[in-house]
Amino acid sequence: MENVKLWIRASRAPFLTASLISVILGAAIAWNLTGEFQLLKFILTATGVSFIHSGTNLVNDYFDHESNLDEINVNHNVFSGGSRVIQDKKLSPKAILSAGLICFVLAAAIGLYLNSLTKSNVILYIGMAGFFIGYFYTAKPLKLGYTALGEIITVIACGPLIVYGTYYVMAQTHAFQPMFASIPIGILVGLILYINEFQDHDADKQIGKNTLVVLFGKAKAIKLFYIFLIFNYIWVVVGIILKVLPVYTIIIVFTFPVCFKAITAARKNYDKVTELLPANASTIGLHILFGILFSLGYVLDKLI
Repeated sequence: MENVKLWIRASRAPFLTASLISVILGAAIAWNLTGEFQLLKFILTATGVSFIHSGTNLVNDYFDHESNLDEINVNHNVFSGGSRVIQDKKLSPKAILSAGLICFVLAAAIGLYLNSLTKSNVILYIGMAGFFIGYFYTAKPLKLGYTALGEIITVIACGPLIVYGTYYVMAQTHAFQPMFASIPIGILVGLILYINEFQDHDADKQIGKNTLVVLFGKAKAIKLFYIFLIFNYIWVVVGIILKVLPVYTIIIVFTFPVCFKAITAARKNYDKVTELLPANASTIGLHILFGILFSLGYVLDKLI
């Protein structure tokens, strides 16, 4: 049992919601537009995405250890700074890397099977993009997460790639709507990463990890956090007005109190470590609640 808990910690399993919410949204859109929903395909897609996400977390821990980032990060917490299993000498770097690569292999097997069930190689291409982003997010020579591209790539991976990929597995047809709907969900995942980078600022800057928070500085960077939180609501409203999104997706407005809580906590404590934790937690909670209600909007549109 201890071993299981250790690997749950290493893979950061509780944070898999960042990608699984996108799977739920993609499936809801497919059912709304085509009436197609196959439980086995849904389970396989969710499992494959979870393996890619877990593999990414594991190899990121390995390469952040190799770059000495997690070793010098004294501001690590439950939300940022890695799983700490290497630093706490619970698991070896080699074991972490091996486990990450195994997760990628398992995800590839599921992805290839799902691709064989579709009419084209869309899932293959999306899967390859997912592996590329996941591995080279921290691996040399690209180290994408060590540049200003890190947040943007996270938005793309957890938004359009997963939402559209899930939609295509279910519907096996192309559509604009899942791509449009994926944007606020992807941005919210990007903002989870982004707000975590405020606590990591000093360690990131020390080793030359040029995240947007490092490049702009905390005082300027926090303004982007507010802007993109509000932008998500504007995006949905505009989508409804343009009739790209179902009118029932307006129920995401019920998440605004959580959004306000995140903004308030961030505004007061963006330059602190422990005091900022409520903003980290609220951003994660907002993503989950927003994603569930957004998906529910598609379900209601189909049923009513």
